[in-house]
Amino acid sequence: MEQNVSFKSDGLTLAGVVHTPADLAPGDSRPAFLVLHGFGTGKDGSTPEILSNMLCDWGYVVMRFDFRSCGDSEGETGWVMCEDQVQDVKNAVTWFAKQPYVDADRIGVIGHSFGAAVAVYAGGVDKRIAAVISSCGWGDGESKFRLQHKSDEEWARFQNILTEGKAHREKTGKSLMVGRWDIVPIPEHLRGHMGKNVLMQFPAETAQSMYDFRANDVIGNISPRPVLLFHAADDSVTPTDQSLQLFAHAKQPCDLILASDVDHFPFSLDSTRARDAVKGWLDVYFPA
Repeated sequence: MEQNVSFKSDGLTLAGVVHTPADLAPGDSRPAFLVLHGFGTGKDGSTPEILSNMLCDWGYVVMRFDFRSCGDSEGETGWVMCEDQVQDVKNAVTWFAKQPYVDADRIGVIGHSFGAAVAVYAGGVDKRIAAVISSCGWGDGESKFRLQHKSDEEWARFQNILTEGKAHREKTGKSLMVGRWDIVPIPEHLRGHMGKNVLMQFPAETAQSMYDFRANDVIGNISPRPVLLFHAADDSVTPTDQSLQLFAHAKQPCDLILASDVDHFPFSLDSTRARDAVKGWLDVYFPA
């Protein structure tokens, strides 16, 4: 069953959808997952919806939600800041833990791409999070961007966005707006996997926030809670190197799985390998 819900985060109302297993009995509580969407996308029609249905089929209670400023949630449209999204996850945990159908001691987070970086960071700073799954995530914004903007010319253009953004803010008091492909390039053949309500313009401050964000610094704090780092072995959007970095900074238990037959959206409807890998890991470390 799916139910539209809302909760507060720093005074803003965030929109979510809760998935409950068909065999959930009255008065029963289950291990649960929060599903975090990618950069400037949302909870609907894409990877978060696929992951939510997958986890619910396996017996978990699941909530996918829109971060502030994204999708159906409140907030200045496009004002996407990493630290704000971490705070949204904390507030989502607080709300979710109060629901009678949720085992408050067993709430995990799973995120994809940008949402994966936020999931890891949230797990590193919030001990209430019982397990973390990162799908094609990243641990160091600067090195991620350097590999995404491959040529010296592309890299100089991206750095100019950061410089001009600061100058524009100081001169006008307003944000310099930037196109999403200038921040995070995505091959055209993959863009159809992004879902609904995709934002196309962001303030330069968003790029700076991502540039400064380092999940590498906190992933070690998650131990002894379990972490799964799943990544496409040849990811055309988020460099595979980013999960290698996360693994190098993590403490055990932490598993790293690189899949050679998928790209940046490994949980597409016709892909079973990623699903099987996650199910096997969950059966060991965080069973429903």
